[in-house]
Amino acid sequence: MEDKKSIKKSGRPTKKKGEKRSYKVCVKMDTREYFSLKAKANSAGISRSEYVRQSISESVIHPRLTPELNDYIRKLSGMGNNLNQITRRANAEGYINARSEYLYLADKIDNIIEMIEDDGKNSKG
Repeated sequence: MEDKKSIKKSGRPTKKKGEKRSYKVCVKMDTREYFSLKAKANSAGISRSEYVRQSISESVIHPRLTPELNDYIRKLSGMGNNLNQITRRANAEGYINARSEYLYLADKIDNIIEMIEDDGKNSKG
């Protein structure tokens, strides 16, 4: 008599717990979305389920802007409006009168842009 461990089983080996697909997600689609999915899966030569799995694993989602980053962008927009006003005044009164105001604003704009760039680098990880 042979041991139970030495008996060979036929068929595919059982999957490990992490490899087995045990979750099911139901999604409602309108007619246009459904036929678009069906056509794309057919043209790729794979099932609709496999097409959705690959789409999920290969997609990149960009996170929403943080409130801090939105604040920087709002400030930058306001500074752009101020810069337009300085430009109008420079054209009317002369460039020498507006130079110092321009330099001050240009420095503030550079600082805000650096803050936006730093926040963007920090959010990527």
